Amino acid sequence: MGNRFPAGTERLLLPALVILCCLLPLTAIWSVSLGATALPVRDIFEAIFFFDGSRDHLVIATIRLPRVLAGLLAGGALAVSGTVMQAITNNPLASPGLLGVNAGAAFAVVLTMSVFGAGAQGALVWAAFAGAGTAAIAVSLFGSIGPAQGTPVKLVLAGAVLTAFLTSLTTAILIFDRSTLDSVRLWTAGSLTGRTMDEVRAVAPYMLCGFAAALLFPRQLTVLSLGADVSKSLGQNPVVWRGLAAVLVILLAGGAVALAGPIGFVGLVVPHIVRMTAGTDYRWIIPFAAAGGAFLVLSADTLSRILFASQSFPVGVTMAMIGAPFFIWLARTRSRESA
Repeated sequence: MGNRFPAGTERLLLPALVILCCLLPLTAIWSVSLGATALPVRDIFEAIFFFDGSRDHLVIATIRLPRVLAGLLAGGALAVSGTVMQAITNNPLASPGLLGVNAGAAFAVVLTMSVFGAGAQGALVWAAFAGAGTAAIAVSLFGSIGPAQGTPVKLVLAGAVLTAFLTSLTTAILIFDRSTLDSVRLWTAGSLTGRTMDEVRAVAPYMLCGFAAALLFPRQLTVLSLGADVSKSLGQNPVVWRGLAAVLVILLAGGAVALAGPIGFVGLVVPHIVRMTAGTDYRWIIPFAAAGGAFLVLSADTLSRILFASQSFPVGVTMAMIGAPFFIWLARTRSRESA
């Protein structure tokens, strides 16, 4: 259950985590400073701690800062939820995007907006949780039907089918409901554009609870990742802990989708990079995944704004450019190992 690296290497993990955590505020400041008008660092700190209502302070407090906070929260939540999903399913290909959780949350949010309007932020959050949970249960059931129950390939195929189905339903709603389409056009591609501080406040408590719970139970997640038989032999009830872990996934992935839309591949790419560098002990994997996911999404959003000279370019598109080649490489690697 310990780290797979030689003795002594673990001492390097804490400095590495500290460096990664220090990069987050630096990247956040860089991101806030960018825009149609570049703003100095001093104005950013003054807008946060000594807000005076000036134009620059309003731009920072109402437009740029909520976008950065949404990126940090969504990136960390998707990475940690992917990490937890891979642990409880013992499936290296598991992630909120590939197993339909993101699509379920997105469909539920769009349906709620179409029925009740875009102003019901509290309802949207709970709709995202319900959609994420329903999709997770559906994929688990579909992947358990027939021979070779619950294998990684079957779960991924079930997730792909459910994702395609729910995406089609979401598109159908948007085709027939023009007002909802205008409200969520960028959001459906996974975007941080137009996020408000009220939206961040509405979702942040649930996501932070999910982060805290994941940090409190790293040993249980490490044992779950070894398989049901091993966890039972070590005195753990895998059914109970998988259920609790599923609640964490719903809080994290559902909250991320409600806030920033269905950003794909974060929950797949980050956990694998973390395990390749930090080993298999979830005491290290969880904090590294949280910081790494936040850093990846925020950096991808900031770089896309620079490269494409657009403040509204969806970060979900940038993550797809990064994640799709990674998924192909991972699938080929897994196929060679199985052969």
